[in-house]
Amino acid sequence: MAEMQAIIPHKRRWLWWVAGAVLLVLAAAAGVVALVLHRAEPFLRARIVDALQDRFHARVELDSFHVSLVNGLWAEGNGLRIWPPSQVEGVSVPAGQGEPLIRLAEFRFHAPLRYRPGAPVHVSQVELKGLSIHLPPRSHFEHAEANGAPSPGKPPLAAKLVNFQIDRMECTGAELVMETSKPGKLPLHIAIAHLKLTGISAAGPMNFDAELTNPRPVGAIHSTGSFGPLQGADLGEAPVQGEYRFDHADLASFKGIAGILSSTGRYQGTLRDLTVDGETDTPDFRLTHFGTAVALHTHFHAKVDGTNGDTWLQPVDATLGRSHFTAEGQVVRVPRPDAPGQSLGHDIALAVNVDRARIEDFLRLTSRSGKVLLSGDVALKTRLHIPPGAAPVHERLNLDGVFALQHAQFTSTKFQDRIQQLSLRGQGRPDEIKDADSADVRSEMKGSFRLSGGVVTLPALAYTVPGAVIQLKGTYGVEGGALDFTGTVKTDATVSKMVGGWKGMLLKPADRFFKKDGAGTEVPIHIQGTREDPKFGVDFGRIKSTSAERPGDAH
Repeated sequence: MAEMQAIIPHKRRWLWWVAGAVLLVLAAAAGVVALVLHRAEPFLRARIVDALQDRFHARVELDSFHVSLVNGLWAEGNGLRIWPPSQVEGVSVPAGQGEPLIRLAEFRFHAPLRYRPGAPVHVSQVELKGLSIHLPPRSHFEHAEANGAPSPGKPPLAAKLVNFQIDRMECTGAELVMETSKPGKLPLHIAIAHLKLTGISAAGPMNFDAELTNPRPVGAIHSTGSFGPLQGADLGEAPVQGEYRFDHADLASFKGIAGILSSTGRYQGTLRDLTVDGETDTPDFRLTHFGTAVALHTHFHAKVDGTNGDTWLQPVDATLGRSHFTAEGQVVRVPRPDAPGQSLGHDIALAVNVDRARIEDFLRLTSRSGKVLLSGDVALKTRLHIPPGAAPVHERLNLDGVFALQHAQFTSTKFQDRIQQLSLRGQGRPDEIKDADSADVRSEMKGSFRLSGGVVTLPALAYTVPGAVIQLKGTYGVEGGALDFTGTVKTDATVSKMVGGWKGMLLKPADRFFKKDGAGTEVPIHIQGTREDPKFGVDFGRIKSTSAERPGDAH
């Protein structure tokens, strides 16, 4: 028994010795691993810096880099900066000066511990945070190349022993700033909420999946496609192609218009020069000052300057309600002269061709009640200009063009009845007025027009109904519908035939006073009032002055 008691403590001491030895081995191993990691960190950091310098032909800075061996190789870094080639006489930009091409706040990646010399290290995912790409204009790189800007030397042989193969990059909180070399133009800022890159290769294109934050109209754009291969340090010249989807964009961010827009399309080109083909749907497009919504659908082909966002529409094929029209022109950003780096907004200049349309679709946009002045088929050609500014769109809108309206009918019964009476009297059929249906009268209208400051000016308007021609000039107020027109009415029938009956017989002697230029009757008129309550009148003063001249004309 005593022997057993002596043996047990002896075994315990032996176990403690074994445990202590194991701990010493583990501690030594940990020390070795720590030493290896400590020595590996600058090696890997140098490899990353050299690889980026070799790829971009630019100076690269990395503030910190750390690795750990918990569940494989984990590496993370902070403060990565990649500088573009210098544009000043081929001399590299001194450290701490100029704007980096790429800034990266944080990155992190994981790789297995397995490694074979000469074989790439497989990295399944790289996580990036706070990526900022500030791309200088094309001239920057052209000048640097022409001036012989030095490029960094090739990485040392030791660095080439380790290569990385990356499956996927995930980035949150990124931005792209595209500088322009065009005088007076602002750089374009693109906010990227999330970016995923796959198929990453230095020699070929990589695939991307991105969520972009659009400032105006506010909304998220989802885009997928391919980017690359990279061609030197100038990212702006790398080819890009893809497709996009833009949903639930609120147009109310543009003062004066409203509606929820959705858009899809495809694009290709480079970051600096893109060609975009797409379509938009806005089922409730409206001018907020008036409030009546009309469905708007467009197909468009556009050229986009990626350095400043200026867009050339070539063309837009659009449908508003039941009306079809096309537009070509440009939409450009205008800088604030009193605030460098800020924009006044967009200057829009378009040539518009309305070929198959209904006038009521356009008039409804300017009606609070949804009621319109008249209906009919309209064809129109105009130059449209909307300068930038804080005023609502309908106040900044300028139009200058010509139009032709056919099969027109006024929606006001009072107005249409007057047109019916004018037509029948102009044909010398006053006895049919009582039983006539004013809806049977179709009229035509043509002329030139200008819209500025919310007022339509018609310098020469010809309005034709069977038996009569009305020639007018004047203005129409978009807001409130104020009418102020003067002109003449020319009819086929004489005054006596227009009146008819025994009264017409009494007026036969007066026929000669109203005949002019082949017309049976010519009467000066005015139209005033509003769109909802038009008032017609005869300018008797003008009749008297004309009549006083007639006897002399007869001699």
